[in-house]
Amino acid sequence: KEKLYETKAQLNSVGMQASAMATQASAITAVGAVTEALGNANKVMDATKMNKTLMEFQRENEMANMKEEMMNDALADAFDESDVEEEANEVTNQVLAELGVELDSKMVGLDAPNKAPPKKEGEEGVVSEEEAALMDALPDLRARLDAL
Repeated sequence: KEKLYETKAQLNSVGMQASAMATQASAITAVGAVTEALGNANKVMDATKMNKTLMEFQRENEMANMKEEMMNDALADAFDESDVEEEANEVTNQVLAELGVELDSKMVGLDAPNKAPPKKEGEEGVVSEEEAALMDALPDLRARLDAL
């Protein structure tokens, strides 16, 4: 009986070794296929052309970064000026006054004008043209506002 158990254990050991060898053989076959594929890829790829493309990409990327920095600096300089903000506020107030919008009674703490700014001599023709243009654009602006 003991010999039978010993023989059965040896047979199981041989079976496990055979299955390990089969697994190793499949791994070797897979590695061989990968090696062949990589070899074909190396034959097709031109290293100098790839290097040239990467260098060009790096140069273009650096140029784009420099342009972005220049644009950021220019925009920062343009919007840092307080004169622009004051002028924008004046224009906004003038437009609101010309349209007759009075926000003082509705909103506390805002500086909206109650009346139109004083007109200078010679501006009457220009102002009337601007008023006509505003009146022409008003229905379109109302339609856009209603669409929101």
